[in-house]
Parts: sequence; C-alpha cells; structure tokens
Amino acid sequence: MNESSAGPDPAAERGEEPQPQATPPARPGGARPTVMLLGAGELSRDLVLAFQRLGAEVIAVDRYADAPAHAVADRAVVVKMSDTDALTALIEREAPQYVVAESTAVAVDALITVAERGSIEVFPTPRAIRLSFDREGLRRLAADELGLPTAPFWFAGSVEELTAIAQHAGFPLVVRPVTGPAGTGQSVLLRHDDVEPAWQRAIAAGHIAQNRVMAETVVDIDYEVTLLTVRTTGPAGPTLRFCEPIGHQQRDGEALEIWQPQQMSPAALDAAKSVAARIVNSLGGRGVYGVELLVRDDEVYFSDVRVRPHDTGLVTLRSQRLSHFELHARAIMGLAVDTIMISPAAAEVRYGGAEAAVTDETAGADLTAVMQEALSVPESDVRLFGGPDDETDAPHRLGVALATAPDATAARGQVRRVSAALNRLG
Repeated sequence: MNESSAGPDPAAERGEEPQPQATPPARPGGARPTVMLLGAGELSRDLVLAFQRLGAEVIAVDRYADAPAHAVADRAVVVKMSDTDALTALIEREAPQYVVAESTAVAVDALITVAERGSIEVFPTPRAIRLSFDREGLRRLAADELGLPTAPFWFAGSVEELTAIAQHAGFPLVVRPVTGPAGTGQSVLLRHDDVEPAWQRAIAAGHIAQNRVMAETVVDIDYEVTLLTVRTTGPAGPTLRFCEPIGHQQRDGEALEIWQPQQMSPAALDAAKSVAARIVNSLGGRGVYGVELLVRDDEVYFSDVRVRPHDTGLVTLRSQRLSHFELHARAIMGLAVDTIMISPAAAEVRYGGAEAAVTDETAGADLTAVMQEALSVPESDVRLFGGPDDETDAPHRLGVALATAPDATAARGQVRRVSAALNRLG
C-alpha cells in the first residue's frame, strides 16, 4: 500500500516549537467552499474542473484575459498577480476559503500576508512557492539542511566564478538559472568555450532579472523518475501517499515521453520514498508534490520538486483512478485520497512555438482525419490544447497523447503511434 505516516515534525527535530496543523476556516452552513486559483493556464483548466466536481466554486485569476481556465471557472478575474498590493486587495475582497497558486508569477509577499492572518488557507505554503523557483534555496534546503543525496553542485555570480567552477569540477556540467521554469535557460557545458554562452543564456531566461546560476555535475544515471507524493493532514497529523513511480525523458525539446510505472528495485523505491517524504514534509501544506529523482542502481539522488500538478503527472489521466488534478483538489480540501493505479500507461506531451497551436484555420477536415488516425490506436486518448496559455512566445503545450496497455513498454509503443499521427498537425 502506497501510504506512510509523515513522521516527526521537521521543526521539532531542529529544536523549534512544533507548528499547529491548519484547520479549514468555518463556512456558513450549506455554503459552497470557494477556491481562488492563481494561474489559469492549460493545466489549471483540469484543476478547476476537479474542484468543481467536489462542489467548490472556483475563481480563476490570471494576468491576461481569456486564459484557458477562465472558460470553465465560475468566475474569471484579470489582475497583475506579481503586484503585491493588487493581489492582496483581490484576495481580501473575494475572501475565498482556499487560495491555490498554480503559477510562479505570483507575489509571494501577498500570500504570506494572507496566510499569517489565518482566515484563508494558502496552497502550496508561501515558503514552498518561494523555494519552487529558487533553485539555490531549494538545493541548500535539500542538501545542507535535510542531508539528501544530490549531484555535486555550485552557484556562481559571474562568468569568472562559473569559469573557476568549470576548471575545478571538470566537464560536462549542467548550468541553469537560479530562478525560472525547469529547462528554461539550461545548457550543458562540454568545454571551456561553452562557459560564457551558457552564462548569458541562463541570466537572460525568464521574466526576473538575475545574475546568478547553478552548475551541477552530470551524474551517470540509469533513469529519471517522478514520485508523485500526496500530502494530507488530519486528526492524527500529516500523512503521505505515493503514486507508482513515473519514468520520463525529454526528446529534442519538442516532446516529453512519460510512462507509469517505472520499474525500480525495492531498495531504490524505498530510498525514493524516503527522499520524497523528507522534502515534502519540510515544505508542508497539503496537495500533490512531484519529486524529481535521479536513479543509478539502488542509489537515488534528489533533483527537484514541483509543488503543483505538472506535465510529468499527465499520464495519471489514464493510469490512475484519481488523476494528479483530482488528488491535488481532494488533498487541499481535506478529503479522502487514494493513489490506486488501474493500468500501466504512457503519455507524450508535444510542445511548439506560439504559431503552432491548433486553431480554427488548422481545424476541420484535416483535424478530423488526424484524430481518426490517432484514436484508431487501441486504448488511446488525445487532449489537444489551444493557443499559448500566457503572453510570451515561449514553447507551449500543443497536446498530449495517451495510451494504456498491459505493461508500460507496450503503452509506450502505443503512445508513439498516437503521437506520430498528431505530428501532422504541426
């Protein structure tokens, strides 16, 4: 059974006063719970529906009009979410029961202010939100405070510092900005001539000005895995449940292949659960956390953690009784969850530029023919996305191909056939 007690309070272990468990605010009898979702992109649309199926009223907030989740939410609001005063005023005016951050472009100070007042629950915790796009803070928490195994890493504040790190550590090295979405501004250094271009690429990435990067040794691994970890709280305290491991690999930056389950040795799986439990309990709160791990034989290294549903969890749309969206909504609302896998499955997420979306011009007869071909694959499914879910020209999700089969290997073969048909839309 994929369940465990959350164990001792990390604060108590550090000699601090234990923090009381949050209790959902009282609501008038019969009133629908209200959820304010900060971020209304493509993935937020499924989360809106998950909350609504549980009886919640959802207010979808984003910084631009007609965001994907606006179309299905009970109410849509446009506000500059990075503006502390504007976001605080909105939350105070609407007074939802839950505020759920689904974007990193959120004023964390506003969420801290709201959370400290105690009348509104904020998820993920403001600390978890801040660390989710602060690679330096997260890595120091994992390695220095929690003692989790990681690949060797360093931080640099100039080209000269990065050059010195490369001379000391050797090649190859992965260089990333300390803030921003995973994969953005990332480079692999193979020689000294790569250092300055990697530095420039990293500091130019994202919407936040930065002059600091993380360099990490490339570890020889067998595979990467995401361990979706669901944290709930109740009278007995925090509880963790683990989904079956999810394997994934990026292909040429245009597709992400995902499958569940990823086979792991019992020792590696135990180590993965231990690492996930320690980082998730440290972040606290309730919801789904995607703990990214590197595995070599029975050794497991912490890499990253997602504090909300992300692309690697899309396979659960077909593999599990409850998808990662449903698990996130249930955990936040304090409802029962389970992580039962009903079938091995695979998924492939396709990415493209802003011009590659499925639009009215590309729909019609050609789209129908493509869908007929894709869905003729046994046990297959397709989710197509519309235009970009933000106002940037960054690559966005075009759609996701899904397939189930008796085992993950067969499912991966099936989903490649589905994805090959969808490629015609690009």
